Amino acid sequence: MSKDCSYNELYPLQVLDDSMEPEFPEKCIIVIEPSEVCATGAYVVAETQGDRWFRQYIADSGTTKRLVALNSDYPEIQLKEGEYKIVGVVVQRNIGRDIKHYHPYVPGGKSPKTIPVN
Repeated sequence: MSKDCSYNELYPLQVLDDSMEPEFPEKCIIVIEPSEVCATGAYVVAETQGDRWFRQYIADSGTTKRLVALNSDYPEIQLKEGEYKIVGVVVQRNIGRDIKHYHPYVPGGKSPKTIPVN
């Protein structure tokens, strides 16, 4: 019997608002790697209180964890242990033909690479 491996396949999503600007402009494409693990500073898709959010995951010293929008017009979402789940981590952003990769398992999660595709 073969096991279905689709649970760990990358998948794209389109950003539908300005909450993560300027790094992730509205209508850009992000590529998600399904994972429940990430480092502080990673960009994630997370579930809490029945909603899914695309935000930056911040784990401060101690037990404080939160989801932060890059656009300061949006409030932070405090995370309580056992009441949230990281669904996936952003590993790539596509704006037109410009591609940027992210490293969600190291603190800060950012990669300096932006690769133009010709």
